[in-house]
Amino acid sequence: MGFLSEDLKQKILACLPRFPNKQAVTLPALHLVQDELRCVPLEAMREIAAMLDLSPAEVHDTMSFYGFFRDEQHPLGKTRLWMCRSLACSLLGAEELLDHACKKLNVKPGGTSADGKITVEFAECIGGCEGAPCALINDEHRMNLTTEKVEALLAELRQ
Repeated sequence: MGFLSEDLKQKILACLPRFPNKQAVTLPALHLVQDELRCVPLEAMREIAAMLDLSPAEVHDTMSFYGFFRDEQHPLGKTRLWMCRSLACSLLGAEELLDHACKKLNVKPGGTSADGKITVEFAECIGGCEGAPCALINDEHRMNLTTEKVEALLAELRQ
């Protein structure tokens, strides 16, 4: 029996026809694993490598190239809160909102709240400049943030 569930393995295998070769499935496989497990453990990397006819080092190289993947020592919380700090957002107070969120959660950027519910991180751009300052909650944009909206957002995510 492997580390990855059969369902997760099937989701990875279902990606194969959509890509030109097995190696190209590395990134989607890593995303699928992290979405389910909130991190990419070493054993998961080994299984992905075996499924895609790659070495574990090749999978690890892909994972470590991108800053948004987490290893098992630094798993994501239940919810990932990306606070944008691009130019448009910064001009409208994004740094202050990020600091406020971190203080409320008692974490530094990249940290996870003590209850494991929220990981707060900064992003250089999340593509929501028209609603700056903005944040991304997992895959959902929140626009036109204020201190009050961040407070309400954190209360919502803590539930």
